[in-house]
Formats: sequence, C-alpha cells, structure tokens
Amino acid sequence: MRSLDTARAACERLHPGLIKALEELPLLERESPDSPVLDIFRTHGGAGLLVPSAYGGSGADALDAVRVTRALGASSPSLAAAATMHNFTAAMVFALTDRVIPPTPEQQQLLARVAPEGLLLASGWAEGRTQQDILNPSVTATPVDGGFVLNGSKKPCSLSRSMSILTASVILPDEDGQPSLAVPLILADSPGITVHPFWDSPVLAGSQSNEVRLENVHVPEQLIIRGTPDDPSRLDDLQTATFVWFELLITSAYVGAASALTELVLERERGSVTDRADLGIRLESAVALTEGVARALRDGLSGEDAVAAALTARFAIQKALAAVSDQAVELLGGIAFIKAPEIAYLSSALHPLAFHPPGRTSSSPHLVEYFDGGPLRI
Repeated sequence: MRSLDTARAACERLHPGLIKALEELPLLERESPDSPVLDIFRTHGGAGLLVPSAYGGSGADALDAVRVTRALGASSPSLAAAATMHNFTAAMVFALTDRVIPPTPEQQQLLARVAPEGLLLASGWAEGRTQQDILNPSVTATPVDGGFVLNGSKKPCSLSRSMSILTASVILPDEDGQPSLAVPLILADSPGITVHPFWDSPVLAGSQSNEVRLENVHVPEQLIIRGTPDDPSRLDDLQTATFVWFELLITSAYVGAASALTELVLERERGSVTDRADLGIRLESAVALTEGVARALRDGLSGEDAVAAALTARFAIQKALAAVSDQAVELLGGIAFIKAPEIAYLSSALHPLAFHPPGRTSSSPHLVEYFDGGPLRI
C-alpha cells in the first residue's frame, strides 16, 4: 500500500529495524498485556523521535512524526498509543526547557539521558477523566523543604510499567504568590509511586494503561519546570502547542490500525475494484488530513488555529475510521473474520479514538464559535 509504505520508510529511517522486529511476533502477542513491544521500541531508538538533536534525539518534524506513528499503529496499535504518550510528553518537556527558562543542571542531566538511554516519559495529566482535558492538573503539590510532595493518581496511565519519568501538571505559587502551572519531572522509581490494575479490555492492552498512584512523592525543586517570572503564561502557550501534538499523534495511531485492515483488503483483492477504491479513498482522506495538519505545523501554524485544525482532522477521521472498519471487515468476509481473530481485533482497536479528550460533544459548541469567527475555548 503506497502511502503506508511511505510511513514505514519514515519509521525505518528514524528507527531502523523496529517494524521488522515487531512483525516477527504475531499481532495478538504484540497486543497482549505482557507484550514486549515497549522494550522493542526502546531498543530501536523509539524514545528519541521528538527529542532535539542537541540532546541526542532525532528531532523529527511533525510530518515524520505522524508517519512513524501511523506505521507503528499498523503493526501494533498498543505501541502506537503508548508511543504517542511518550512522544507528546517529550515534545512538551523539551520545548519547556528550551523556550520557557534555561533548565537546571539536574533537569539537563536527566533529559540528556532520554534518547541515549531510551528513557520513556509517561503523562500524569488529566487525560482519562470524564469531561476533563489533558492540561488540567490531576496531581496536587504541597511545598516542603527543598521541593514538593505530590499526591494523586492517573488512570489510565500508559507506559505504567515501562516509564522512567512521570510528568504531571501542578498548580504552584509563583514569585508573587499567584497560582501558576508547573511541570514536575518525577523519577518513576521514587518512593510512593505504585502501579495498580485498571485496564480490563484486551484491546490496546499492550500499552500498559494501568493506574499510577502518587502518595507523598517527594520531588526536588530542581526537577520542577516553571514559567519565566516575566511571562508565566508562556507555559500555558506551550502546553496548548503540545495539546496539538497529542491530538495529531493519537489520531495517526488509529489511522495506522485502519491502514492495516485496508492493506489486507487490497492485498487479497476482496470485493469489486470499485469497493476497494472506495475503501482506499476513505482511508487516504484520513491520511491526507493528518499529514496536511502536520505540514501546516511544520510551516508555522500555531495557537488556536493549530488546535482547531488538529481537532477538525481528529473528529473527521474519527467518523471516517468507523466506516473504514465496517467496510473492510465486510469485504474481507465472514470466513476471514471467523478464522483470523486479528481482523476483529484491528476493527475493535479503532474505537478508542472516540474516548480520548476532548470529547466531540463537549468540543462542538467551542468549534462552532471558532468557525463563526470567535475564539477557540477548549
């Protein structure tokens, strides 16, 4: 499949041997709760995709990032979802330390290990809470001598068993005593961090999306990323930019799973040529939307226009993938569905796109206001 070959080529260029190593395992083994895909991802340089070259990473642009994520989604939807969580978090953290305030020596030393050592970053932000968005704090911080004590939980939290660093957004007082957002870098082996079962579904079980609890976890002041005193709102601006990364990458992960189904139909020449063309058109429209937004970001699109573009693409694709799934499964046929559980799995793996924040219903009035010339409030 031409466009999927392009995505796989991007993945091979940035993570040599990764797709081959993944596909040496049966799909259902890749997707199981005990799947080794995150270890495979780590050993093939997966952690460095959005890490700047100055820190030893690939420094990939948005177009390469969506293509790599799509290629991963076609091989392992679980890995693509987990990789999205690492990658958008990495994009956030490195942007903060580069553009908000010079990192402390402790921050710099820790971040310099991410790409070379394959440290995986998990997100303890609010994703997963009903009617909340990924930027709202889900962890509380209490000041103590030398730092802060954190309490809270994140469920689901992808990478729960493989994370090296957990990030969160917390509200801390600034120099004037006013509340402002800050991002702590929390070592995953810190006392007080525990992982608990949460994800009962077999779909995307390989993403390790369990509950992570923080009970009186101490984080030193030197590992707290804050905004600059003269422009604390810059932190909010960069979190908004990272929100765009999240929406674009998570959508690409599911486009990848849909691509795997479509590729099966084309390879097996199922249905009429008109049926196959119609299926291909639906899928390639989704590819064009994600890659179009990625190109726009690469060319400088930012702020609420970037958020609107990413959400428009995400919700259009969310609807399109449901049609791709139905049509592909129908064309592959009942015997294939009965004999190849991978087909049912890939079809089921497309549905969770609808569950990622923000929800389509809650976003609708805000998008309508934006489309009508007003500001975008998500």
